[in-house]
Amino acid sequence: MDNEAMTRNNPKNAARAKKIKLFLMDVDGVLTDGKMYYIPGKGKEMVEFKAFHSLDGIGLRLLNQFGIMTGVITGRESPGTEERARSLGMGYAYQGFLSKLEPLHRILARTGLKPENVAYMGDDWTDIPVLKKAGLACAPHNALDEVKSVSHLITSKDGGMGAVRQACDFILKSQGHWKTVMGYVESAHWPPIKTEPMKIVRYSALKGGK
Repeated sequence: MDNEAMTRNNPKNAARAKKIKLFLMDVDGVLTDGKMYYIPGKGKEMVEFKAFHSLDGIGLRLLNQFGIMTGVITGRESPGTEERARSLGMGYAYQGFLSKLEPLHRILARTGLKPENVAYMGDDWTDIPVLKKAGLACAPHNALDEVKSVSHLITSKDGGMGAVRQACDFILKSQGHWKTVMGYVESAHWPPIKTEPMKIVRYSALKGGK
């Protein structure tokens, strides 16, 4: 997706994107359209369902292929989120964290990366502190205005509708990987996803909740 497809993409963003080694993101409103569905389970309990876009999945798999780690930091705990993250080879799944700076600091300490090496995409107020720290701050087209005001890159796609894919493609192009990606397309050969043990942290478990 071309740079012109972005709602906001200033000339400095390519230089920022070249430094990215880790792409973190919120889930609801970023990887999904923000809607939550509750369906009766086997018992009387209600089960939460989320829908993820396949376009985003391919972009995240490609980042994985080129050694760019990915992960989620979300305010909700969801088995669906955990499974989606695992299936895409993500390295981190921090769930139940409304305050998202703590997970960011933990990940930076674990990886030895600097904030300038991190891209982050968020859509709501709880994402703003991390966006302000990130080397490449990204927001979907339908993010809150306050979120857009602190973001370097604003996609033309809404959350859950390919916004993450636009950011992935921009990073891949900025780092010079696009020719290789197009080679995968032409040859119809897609390398298998690299799977590493995923670091899963649930706030409820961390704080001794049930």
